[in-house]
Amino acid sequence: MDLHITNEIPIFLQIASLLEDEIITGAYAQGTQIPSTTEISMGYKINPATVLKGMNLLVDEGVIYKKRGVGMFVADGAVELIRDKRRAQFADKYIRPMLDEARKIGLSVAELKDLIKESDI
Repeated sequence: MDLHITNEIPIFLQIASLLEDEIITGAYAQGTQIPSTTEISMGYKINPATVLKGMNLLVDEGVIYKKRGVGMFVADGAVELIRDKRRAQFADKYIRPMLDEARKIGLSVAELKDLIKESDI
């Protein structure tokens, strides 16, 4: 996991995003335990309360769950939850602005599709 302390994004959100990345890529499968707040906070030299805040965000979203006295675990369906959330964010952050700009410069949907196909790596 890579954390950017100087980034504009709050650290607890970065922790949540990094854990989501690990879950969605399969580093932590459904039902498996994720690192503890202590392990993560020591690894990044940040306050454990900050890590817990990021984890609690994922608990609230149903991505991870707490086993009292044991730790945090990846919930069933976590990958789908993360993908759905990120698809919505992707649409808001990239697709809608791209469509707005395309309309402004007079690109048709067909022309936009062609540009995307040409840009495919």
